[in-house]
Amino acid sequence: MKRYTLCQIATMLGLALAATQCPAQSTSQAYTFTTLVGGGGYSTNVAGTAARLWMPMTVAVDNAGNVYVADQANHCISKVTPAGVVTILAGRPGSFGSANGMGGTARFNGPSCAALDNAGNVYVADTGNSTIRKVTPAGVVTTLAGLAGSSGSANGPGSTARFNEPYGLAVDIVGNVYVADTFNHTIRKMTPAGVVTTLAGSAGHSGNTDGTNASARFNGPNGLVVDSATNIYVADTFNHTIRKMTPVEANWVVTTVAGEAGSSGSADGKNSDARFDEPNGVALDSAGNLYVADFVNNTIRKMTPDGTNWVVTALTGLAGNFGSVDGTNSDARFNVPAGVAVDSAGNVYVADSANNLIREMTPAGTNWVVTTLTGFGGSYGSADGTGIAARFYGPSGVAADSVDNVYVADTLNNTIRKVTADGVVTTLAGLAGYGGSADGTGKDARFGNPSGVAVDNAGYIYVADAINSAIRRVTPGGIVTTLAGLPGASGGDDGTNSQARFVYPQGVAVDNAGNLYVADTLGYTIRKVTPVGTNWVVTTLAGHFDQYTDNFGILNGVGTNAYFNLPASVAVDNKGNVYVADTLNHIIRKITPARVVTTLAGLAGVAGSADGTKTTARFNAPTGVAVDSAGNVFVADTYNNTIRKVTPAGVVTTVGGLAGNIGTANGTGSAARFSNPAGLALDSAGNLFVADFYFNTIRKGYPPPQLLNPRLDAGLYAFDLTGPPGNSVVVEASTDLANWLPISTNTFSGTITFSDSDSPLYLNRYYRVRMP
Repeated sequence: MKRYTLCQIATMLGLALAATQCPAQSTSQAYTFTTLVGGGGYSTNVAGTAARLWMPMTVAVDNAGNVYVADQANHCISKVTPAGVVTILAGRPGSFGSANGMGGTARFNGPSCAALDNAGNVYVADTGNSTIRKVTPAGVVTTLAGLAGSSGSANGPGSTARFNEPYGLAVDIVGNVYVADTFNHTIRKMTPAGVVTTLAGSAGHSGNTDGTNASARFNGPNGLVVDSATNIYVADTFNHTIRKMTPVEANWVVTTVAGEAGSSGSADGKNSDARFDEPNGVALDSAGNLYVADFVNNTIRKMTPDGTNWVVTALTGLAGNFGSVDGTNSDARFNVPAGVAVDSAGNVYVADSANNLIREMTPAGTNWVVTTLTGFGGSYGSADGTGIAARFYGPSGVAADSVDNVYVADTLNNTIRKVTADGVVTTLAGLAGYGGSADGTGKDARFGNPSGVAVDNAGYIYVADAINSAIRRVTPGGIVTTLAGLPGASGGDDGTNSQARFVYPQGVAVDNAGNLYVADTLGYTIRKVTPVGTNWVVTTLAGHFDQYTDNFGILNGVGTNAYFNLPASVAVDNKGNVYVADTLNHIIRKITPARVVTTLAGLAGVAGSADGTKTTARFNAPTGVAVDSAGNVFVADTYNNTIRKVTPAGVVTTVGGLAGNIGTANGTGSAARFSNPAGLALDSAGNLFVADFYFNTIRKGYPPPQLLNPRLDAGLYAFDLTGPPGNSVVVEASTDLANWLPISTNTFSGTITFSDSDSPLYLNRYYRVRMP
């Protein structure tokens, strides 16, 4: 059988595969990232609690019971079927901009409102762009009025009009769109032809005056709804009132129908006796009842017309109490509900923004029953479990052992967690919600914002216990001891065991000899902790500590002659070089075994996101580093929300995420999104693990495709690979790397085997693996 001179294992359509034999230089630096465990993330085409939303601000419901969501922080418009299945109608989660186009090619910037017309078109208050957009039922997005990036208050047609962060919309029966131009403190009208005029309020002048047209005053108006007589009801958010705009010939008369301007509260009652606390969304039912999302009170209120009066009552939720509990009336809990909509059967839908949920309120006699229609709820917590069922709270550090377990410093839970290769999460030590400094076993131990972890060859886990200013050790059985530092006592003293002092250490690394390296963050130093018998001796490797003078800076040099600025993380290579994420200097530093400190990449004191070589590259508050066996340093570039790679020569590339774009999307390279990535780790196969702090997830990055020669396995060509298991994959063959034909289909489980009967016909033959 002919031996092939080259075989290409490539990635296509989101499947990442990395070779484990005969690796050569990769042709691409992009990694493919997936969510390993944790409750954050956005998933499409799924139902109920499997779906992910991020700060949904408004809801609108059509005649078929479909709910449309302005998913603000995901920068997209989503559709929820009556069965709770979520799809993205337009925009791409985590990617913001102002592009028109079809479906996922369109871009929004923090859309805050979605309103429907009779034809099923969705009108969007694209708040961050200060524009009004339209989405057809087919998902085609156009800009109707305003100019992206240019705020103001000008009237006029189309792009000549200007808005100032509009938050609310309503559409009447003839297709006029009414706009709550929030930071202009005005109510605007856009005709079907796109001509914008100001109906009431005066741009730039806030207040609470009732009156006609420009003599009226609003204060941050938000939600709007229009009735069949073209009366407009306004949630005047910062006045804590509900206003009514009545058309009188060519004029608009503004009156206050409920609440008292400048007086927040939660009281039920008639008219001005009622109190609201920043009401956001309003909706009308067929009987003329008005429903209010009472934002800060975490309640849904109802306003019933009684002659010329309005009677306000609380339907669901309990003022002053937030949560995500389903239930009846005041037993239910919301977390800053922002939008409401009512269907033809009288069911009320709620955009429960801080819970990232869409809730449904169903009338049952005189009661209201609240259930969750879709969404996963808050992404943080402390639950153990598998995959996305597990919960973390501000994970900051990760470490990987030799058998594919990952250890997590779950910082805000004050726990150390373990994640198996199958994504099963358990709590190894500490008790969620209870800080402290106690040694002990399992949940009897206490930590104070543990921020960094490292694992040695024997499976011992080392913890940078930040608030306690101590270095702790956790055995594989969960027994916690303090190795160095004294909880409650901080400083820069070198010494043995508890005689040493640290100041808020956040990073820790361990070398093959068992020495520890510590990023002593508020001590502005890098420390070394050496095992000597049963003791641990702490010395200062680099940096300068002086409690009486400024001890931070940007100097390179030897040992204590060097200066750092809030170093947050360290990594050590197989030659004893230590790499430092020098966070507020926005650079990556290197310390040789001789204690010589140099800058590997970035320009001290200058933040940015540029790829490049050495000082031409830019970082923005990097807080995590990891190093592979070839000396490549990977960086969690936290404020850029990207993952970077630095070669030994100082060449910086971005391997995941897109600078300036926060999110949770899985994907390859710039298609992936992160949310303040804080910690990094590498396993022996070159997979990256990321502690994605803000959305409380642990992400896994699969390396780019590598070039390798195949091996023979019982007459078949074979490759041993790592990648997401269980996928159906297709092996394709080519003679020119341009034209590809499928020759085999496999279910990926670590090894791909295949034969090719055409191999004798060609001098060279190339292969790639892709998802079908």
